[in-house]
Amino acid sequence: MTGTANHSLTLAADAEHGILSQAWSPIGGITFYREGPNGGGSTLDDSTIAGIAKAHGKTAAQVMLRWHLQEGRSAIPKSVTPHRIEENLDVFDFELSDAELSAVDALDQAVRRGPEPASLTLQAAGFKIPEA
Repeated sequence: MTGTANHSLTLAADAEHGILSQAWSPIGGITFYREGPNGGGSTLDDSTIAGIAKAHGKTAAQVMLRWHLQEGRSAIPKSVTPHRIEENLDVFDFELSDAELSAVDALDQAVRRGPEPASLTLQAAGFKIPEA
């Protein structure tokens, strides 16, 4: 399901059935390298998120992780850098206000920035995946 309305319906249905939704690339990893009409620009550089981060003395990544947590999603960021791993865990000493949550919600452009899940097939991978 792509788009804000479908995404919201999916999240609501998950919550209704006790399913914990998981955020993939919860700090915008896909935006760092994705080109084309659905890519371009890092969410870490967004002025709204930067302003919220500054107000809390946090990084943009921490604000994005906190937003996911307060919205009830599982968010597991990927990092191999020790200081970033520590930073990603340092999101439990502040809360976003309702206005800040709404401001981040309003950034949704209803565009999938990663590949469509249905396109992720063994054939599309271009190589054999032994576990598949």
